[in-house]
Amino acid sequence: MAVNLTPPDEGNLHPIDGVQLSVAQAGIKKPGRDDLTLMLLAPGCRIGAVFTRNRFCAAPVQVARSHLASGSEIRALVVNTGNANAGTGQGGRDAAQAVCRAVAAQNGCQTEQVLPFSTGVILEPLPTDKILAALPELAPAAWSRAAGAIMTTDTVPKAASRQFSVDGHTVSVTGIAKGSGMIHPNMATMLGFVFTDAAVEAGLLQAMTARACDDSFNAITVDGDTSTNDSFIVAATGRSSLPEITDAASPAAQALQTALNEVALELAQAIVRDGEGATKFITVDVQNAGSREEARAVGYAVAKSPLVKTAFYASDPNLGRILAAIGYAGIADLDTDRIRVYLGEVLVAEHGGRAASYREEDGQAVMNESDITITIDLQRGQVNSKIYTCDLSKEYVAINADYRS
Repeated sequence: MAVNLTPPDEGNLHPIDGVQLSVAQAGIKKPGRDDLTLMLLAPGCRIGAVFTRNRFCAAPVQVARSHLASGSEIRALVVNTGNANAGTGQGGRDAAQAVCRAVAAQNGCQTEQVLPFSTGVILEPLPTDKILAALPELAPAAWSRAAGAIMTTDTVPKAASRQFSVDGHTVSVTGIAKGSGMIHPNMATMLGFVFTDAAVEAGLLQAMTARACDDSFNAITVDGDTSTNDSFIVAATGRSSLPEITDAASPAAQALQTALNEVALELAQAIVRDGEGATKFITVDVQNAGSREEARAVGYAVAKSPLVKTAFYASDPNLGRILAAIGYAGIADLDTDRIRVYLGEVLVAEHGGRAASYREEDGQAVMNESDITITIDLQRGQVNSKIYTCDLSKEYVAINADYRS
């Protein structure tokens, strides 16, 4: 059961002029469910993209990178679930290209103008025949249905939307994402697609995409495993009346960056809230670090610790596990006497040990909550960073033990 996460309300998801969504049932892993999604883009659309850094990256990631590098104007994104087409070698790349060719032929564009995406089981060949047979069956879909069609072990569709105005011009931003397990940067295991009707210069859009990703999809962890298929796409259709955004310092660029950041963060947090078997949503707020790198190192040491995560699942204030994780985060000159650790508003540790004011019943009260913040004040500088994670439950083991069945 997802942690304080409800399905998206279609009425709150703004349409994006220049984007057409459709879904179909290809029966890739299980019959009777939407598992093929097509996103058609209007001519002139520009793309920003961030992909997994896993060296064993999936065939569709390799093909998508190649198509983007060709300089082709992207006209379609095609997504299948149930099979990752990863660890499939040249045959996997050929399969991804075959899907792109079929989508291009069906929609009057070139193969290089299609980006493929896959998610599901690794090391199994893509059932290309099922996908090709389902392409003619694609039917128009709303955001919420498309969000559901790209899910794997997710239990709740994930979508978010924002709208803002600059000088009387209204701009919309809407996105969908999937992810639940095998979540850890770089990037966290997920597929994310965000669309805006703004017109944005290509280089600036790529920079804005990377920035939106950094504090969202690159700031989450469920289980410490980085996927082979992670992809985050921002598509700008240019259909808004707002003039093209070319200056990163302009009010329009700043407003769009804020909207992209908010949509990406909402989607990323939804992935953690829907983490496989999750019962707790945990924010690790590292404050006053000497650098972003050490803030992230401490945050991830705590967020991905199995001992910390299982203690939170049990609602057990065994908080020495947090101190241990901070200590092995890799900061050689860390002065542990200066660190303060809070559980919610409760001071847990200071001066190198348990805070004199700490009472276990206060810690227990926080641990019983479903949304919990751990604050770690390093007192080394002025850099802050947040990492989002969940607990580790028996259900996580069950889900992944049965994943292929």
